[in-house]
Amino acid sequence: MPKSKKKKKLVIVESPAKAKTISKFLGRGFEVEASMGHVIDLPKSQLGVDTENDFKPKYITIRGKGKTLQNLRKKAKKAEDVLLATDPDREGEAISWHLAHALKIDEKSECRIEFNEITKSAIQKALKEVRSIDLDRVNAQQARRILDRLVGYKLSPLLWQKVRKGLSAGRVQSVAVKIICDREEEIDNFVAEEYWTIDTKVQAEGKEEFDAKLHRIDNKKFRIANQEEADKIAQELKEKELKINKIEEKKRRRYPSPPFTTSTLQQQAANKINFTTKKTMYVAQQLYEGLELGADGTVGLITYMRTDSTRISDEAKGELRDYIKGEYGDKYLSKKPKSYKAKSGSQDAHEAIRPTSVHRTPDKIKDYLNKEQYKLYKLIWERFVASQMSPAVYKTLTVNIKGGRYSLLAKGSIELFAGFLKVDTSKQSTKDELLPELQEGEAINLLKIIPEQHFTQPPARYTEAKLVKVLEQKGIGRPSTYATIVGTIQNRGYVEKQSGKFIATDLGKIVNELLSDHFPQVTDIEFTAKLENDLDEIESGKVDWVKLLNDLYFPFEHRLEEAYENMESISMEEETDEICEKCGKNMVVKYGRYGKFLACPGYPDCKNTKPFLNKVGIECPECGDGEVVKRKSKKGKVFYGCSNYPDCEFISWDEPVEEGCPECENNFLLRKNTKKETKLYCNNEECGYEKIVEDEE
Repeated sequence: MPKSKKKKKLVIVESPAKAKTISKFLGRGFEVEASMGHVIDLPKSQLGVDTENDFKPKYITIRGKGKTLQNLRKKAKKAEDVLLATDPDREGEAISWHLAHALKIDEKSECRIEFNEITKSAIQKALKEVRSIDLDRVNAQQARRILDRLVGYKLSPLLWQKVRKGLSAGRVQSVAVKIICDREEEIDNFVAEEYWTIDTKVQAEGKEEFDAKLHRIDNKKFRIANQEEADKIAQELKEKELKINKIEEKKRRRYPSPPFTTSTLQQQAANKINFTTKKTMYVAQQLYEGLELGADGTVGLITYMRTDSTRISDEAKGELRDYIKGEYGDKYLSKKPKSYKAKSGSQDAHEAIRPTSVHRTPDKIKDYLNKEQYKLYKLIWERFVASQMSPAVYKTLTVNIKGGRYSLLAKGSIELFAGFLKVDTSKQSTKDELLPELQEGEAINLLKIIPEQHFTQPPARYTEAKLVKVLEQKGIGRPSTYATIVGTIQNRGYVEKQSGKFIATDLGKIVNELLSDHFPQVTDIEFTAKLENDLDEIESGKVDWVKLLNDLYFPFEHRLEEAYENMESISMEEETDEICEKCGKNMVVKYGRYGKFLACPGYPDCKNTKPFLNKVGIECPECGDGEVVKRKSKKGKVFYGCSNYPDCEFISWDEPVEEGCPECENNFLLRKNTKKETKLYCNNEECGYEKIVEDEE
């Protein structure tokens, strides 16, 4: 009689990449399958929540996931045991819970394992700590999912009726739109004020010249309001004898930052390597799930990338400190092991985002990573290593120069010890500003006075990094939701990016105003932040999720009924100068699935439509017949082209401005906005003209 084949344990994860990495560590007694994310969810075609029966959800198999679920059922029947190894957060817990029900596994049985990193030691440890499904964590996710469904599916039809079809509203996203709209209002209401500064070039006898800034008048702070005042001060300064009044020398220490959380990683990736939040999370997921490293096989390179904790395990900390000592020496190691304090409200359930092994340096594995993976891994590795290193030390020199009632200030610094900056290249400062050797009482010659006019600037619009930072500071959303929030508000057409900054669209402003007036809780920042805390309380078992939904939903439903009666209807149609060639009427702007388009108001008698051309108000600089229009690429990036395309193929990623080049015959310049400056330049390569202009913001 043939021997019966020994049964294997089935481990279920979300993705094939994760499955491939884990298989390497588990050996022959295990089989690893992927659920491809959620397999069960609320139906798209209906509300799917029974509000009269304790908000009982109606879960169905997600369309297209039937075969996946069928395969998992088949494998589960043959398996000795089934272990659910989905991500270590609420979403992962909910996926495990749905899988348990679908595969007829007792949720109270020991069927759940979790790990913060995909390494052999972490997997082996997880197998020794099998537990039951955490129903409090599941209920926290369920409450969020149901609440978001109720708000979205109840508000959207209202917006269809009162504004236009196809609109949608979301609970957290509406708050993000409000934050951007509020900033837009601040900018619109801002009144610029003129002010002047006075810089100087000065020199001690026989020494190098240096810069000094007018710092005090009559030993007080001051404000120079106009050119007349600036000229008067400049004239008086010219007549004064200048002497060094005081020289102050100090040592300044600069300390490293903690390892990354989801939010700080997204911010730094945006600022330092120009990644969107979506790209950051996509690449981080690849690093977490594992990549092929030659002879080492598939290896998970970083710990779980959705976290609000800066904590690192004692084991990882010990390995890191040994590495710093061996690689850089004792003087680069912080005197005591550093433990970074958790922010108020953070869950601290996971470690910070860090490399799974500090010995896996970016340069060692560079050949196995693509450019994006390498950039992000390098950022994470450097920040982690720097976090246990000694501070950088600078010598700073502050020189106070007196001339009558005027005080000038010069500052210089020199790096004495690099400390953590030896590793963390993202934090390395610019070139030291050096001052010559000076003495108190020494006479100073005034070489040049530089009065400069300025205007106060409105608050800057939000970049992705700044928006994520504000969302985190205000307690809106959680680590797993930031990228989704940022993507959703753009996809819905409520905000758009211009030069890397968010601007609220007309549609976004209208929807925000309507929701703020009729559903103040939906757009209220403090209320939304409190709700996030309530969801955390559900996870910790302190709040009943059904009671929370009861308290929130029924007042909301009452407001909804009032809004259907009292909310004004708003037409989004705008009449244009474009004439319909079929019937002669002025065409109007309408909104469709893919954005704005022109339509004849004589519909249904006249069904003429045209693409909407977003004209910027200047002639095409190449053909002269068409107008420059703003367009979007397939990836949503703004560019500029000619309205006569394809007859004229003019295209530019930078905005053309109606200003001729002063150095060649080119009749236009291009405006380029960067994080540091705005400049106008000539696109004639033989010319090369450019000038820096003040940022309009």
